[in-house]
Amino acid sequence: MVVKVCFIGMFLVVSNLYGQVLHYSEAIVSGDTNTKQIALVFTGHEYADGSSFITEALKKQEVKASFFLTGDFYRKYQKEVKNLKRNKHYLGAHSDKHLLYCSWENRDSLLISKEEFLIDLKNNYTEMRRAGIKKAKYFLPPYEWYNQTVTDWTEEQGLKLVNFTSGTLSHADYTTPSMSNYRSSERILESIFDLEKNRGLNGFILLLHIGTDPERTDKLYFHLPSLIQKLKAEGYTFKRIDELLK
Repeated sequence: MVVKVCFIGMFLVVSNLYGQVLHYSEAIVSGDTNTKQIALVFTGHEYADGSSFITEALKKQEVKASFFLTGDFYRKYQKEVKNLKRNKHYLGAHSDKHLLYCSWENRDSLLISKEEFLIDLKNNYTEMRRAGIKKAKYFLPPYEWYNQTVTDWTEEQGLKLVNFTSGTLSHADYTTPSMSNYRSSERILESIFDLEKNRGLNGFILLLHIGTDPERTDKLYFHLPSLIQKLKAEGYTFKRIDELLK
């Protein structure tokens, strides 16, 4: 069973200890909630400083993950992409230029045209083909921010729009101390383990970043080995997103 958010014209608000997370429109945000499976998902655009550590940590833990990367990332970090591909991780699309599709203040307000969206998406997949990636039907939008129109445009291209599962602060690993929404790695990990204890992480799509701004010296990816070990101890297995959602 794949869980979708399907409220059109309104927000679905998910409340937890750490505030509210908004999801809008129809996107795949979870796998089967009856199974103790998790998909580790990493997005990348500007930075790749965690690539080597993450790849080696996953290899040692015998875990396959999923990486949604922009066209710019595929162009700039070809060595890192080859290493991910060699280790048989899922490689997917995250837009070409990491565009903001719709307004932060009014999600219904598009900031791009359909033509701009399609060109940007096409360029992302062009770079993926150059990297030898032939099949990748899941698309994770830049900034994890989209609306129903973006979902519709995505599906018209025969693709499926996915997003992270709400409830933890894992996606805040990009924040820096100068930001008002800064979250330390300790705080982020606390949110993950609290949710696991209180609700469970069955079918979870847990999103992190393959690299972050140098200003953030407290890198969450250095905690990846212990995070995986602790979740394995709770009985979870890790799947590529195409395996989690099949």
